[in-house]
Amino acid sequence: MERPYILHMFTPGPHISPFDSNMAADAGWQLVLPYASVDRKALTGLTQDAIFSRGPKGVARTGIFIGGRDVLLAADMLEDARRAMVPPFDVPVFADPSGSYTTAAALVACVQAQLRKAHGTALADKRVLILGGTGTVGRIAGVLAAREGASVRLGSHSGLEAAQRAARETGERFGCTLEGLSCRGADEVREAAAEADVVLGTAAAGVQVLGERERRAATRLLVAADVNAVPPEGLAGVGVMDMGKPLPDSKAVGIGALAVGNVKYQVQHRLLARMRDADRPLSLGFPEAYALACEMLAEGD
Repeated sequence: MERPYILHMFTPGPHISPFDSNMAADAGWQLVLPYASVDRKALTGLTQDAIFSRGPKGVARTGIFIGGRDVLLAADMLEDARRAMVPPFDVPVFADPSGSYTTAAALVACVQAQLRKAHGTALADKRVLILGGTGTVGRIAGVLAAREGASVRLGSHSGLEAAQRAARETGERFGCTLEGLSCRGADEVREAAAEADVVLGTAAAGVQVLGERERRAATRLLVAADVNAVPPEGLAGVGVMDMGKPLPDSKAVGIGALAVGNVKYQVQHRLLARMRDADRPLSLGFPEAYALACEMLAEGD
C-alpha cells in the first residue's frame, strides 16, 4: 500500500488555524494532524515520534508545520525541530505563525517590486515606517526590510516603551537593527510619516492607522502598502485591490490588502507543495517565503 502524505501541525496555542489546515490539504497533504499547546520541551519528542514510526518510504511523505502567534517562538521551534532530526529520518519543516511569515514576505516583496517599477529604486537606504509594527506581520516585515538595507521604525499605538521592546527583541533574535517609535495619536503618526519613504500598515483589521491628513503630510512617500482588508482601509487612499495605483496628490503608489493576500496565498501554497514533493529535508521560514515571493513577482513582470 502506498504511504499517505502526513503533515503534523504543531502550535503552542489552543488550536491550529483552520486556514493553515485548509491550505495544507489543498497543497496535497492527505492527512493533516493538529497538535495544540505544544511547547519547546515537547517538540523534540513529538518530532521524533513523527519520523521514527514511518521508515524511509514513510519519512519521504512526512512533514512538520509550526504555527502559533509568536514569531520569535516559531523561529526557535523551527530550529528545535531541525535539531531533533536523526538522518536518514529527516523531514521538511515549515514555520508560518498566524500566516505572518508568508504575509510579511508577500508585503515586502510587493513593496520592493513597486519601488522598482514605479520609481526605479529599491528598499536599500529607504526610511520605512511600519504602523502596527509590534504585531506578528509588522515585526517580520521590519526584519525583511532591514535585511534589504532599509532604516526601519516599528510604530506602536501602545507607546514608546512597547515599540522599543518589540524592536529590541526582534532585532536581537534575527540579527538586524530596528527602531521603536510611539504612534499613539494623529500628531505622532503625521510626524513619523513625514519622514518616511515607505509606509506599511500592519495593524489590526478594521483600524485605520494613517488618515488622509497624515498621508498628505508624507511628502517623501514612494509606496504605501496595507494588509487590512476590513473597512475602513488601514492607510487612507489605498484600496484593497490596488497594486501600484497612484495615490491622490502624491508621487506615491499604493498596494492593497487583497493584492498582498493573493501573493501570500500563492507563497504558502507553493511552500506547502514544495515540502510534500521535496527529495531532501527543507527548513522553510520567512527568508524562504520572501525569496519565493520575489521570484513570483519577477515572473509576472
